[in-house]
Amino acid sequence: MRLTCPWCGPRVSGEFVYGGDASAQRPKQEEEDAAVWLAYLYQRENPRGPHREFWQHRFGCRRWLVVERDTRTHEILGTSFAEEEL
Repeated sequence: MRLTCPWCGPRVSGEFVYGGDASAQRPKQEEEDAAVWLAYLYQRENPRGPHREFWQHRFGCRRWLVVERDTRTHEILGTSFAEEEL
């Protein structure tokens, strides 16, 4: 699998580190309900098809990316810098 870093260009996936689901919405810092935090931290869908994920270009520019990837075929549908997405 190859990922295209917007800064460095196309690279092999071994240069990147998976960082989790980019579609999960973080609760507000002052949220005190443990069940809300538990759901955010540990309960994830296992989607079939296009999915948004965080990846870090660890052995390159070290920037965080949002990668849209088809989980059935591993086809990369798009990449962007995470700070532009948040």
